[in-house]
Amino acid sequence: MPGHGPPPKPPDQRARRNKDPIPLRVVEQQERIEQPLLPADMDWHVQTISWWHTWRESPLSDDFTTTDWQYLLETAVLQNRFWNGDMSVASELRLRASKFGATPEDRARLRIQVVTANKVEAEEEASQNVPSSRAQYRAPGKAG
Repeated sequence: MPGHGPPPKPPDQRARRNKDPIPLRVVEQQERIEQPLLPADMDWHVQTISWWHTWRESPLSDDFTTTDWQYLLETAVLQNRFWNGDMSVASELRLRASKFGATPEDRARLRIQVVTANKVEAEEEASQNVPSSRAQYRAPGKAG
């Protein structure tokens, strides 16, 4: 008896083919794009200024393009309105911030994992010091 159940469908009839329907487009960026300054002609709330500086320091911003910073600058205007009491912008602010991975849930959805260099090095070192599964279960005194 060769197997259990019906034979598999031909590959061209399967619903899932485990590949992205749209190929990934890779665009080269020559250098890190610096964060623009908040426009001087607005009265910025202190929380908005802090939020803007947080994005500059975030490792997520290392790959931002000019258009990313422009979109985030427009989001800063909403952030400013929010901190000045305009709660009507809260949902749009949340949606815009989520596109950049502002919360752990957003980063999980975007498949972004932030790790420190120390953590990566420690994991690599630990994996090098662990014996293989075959060596772990080899009987003492027997050659493998």
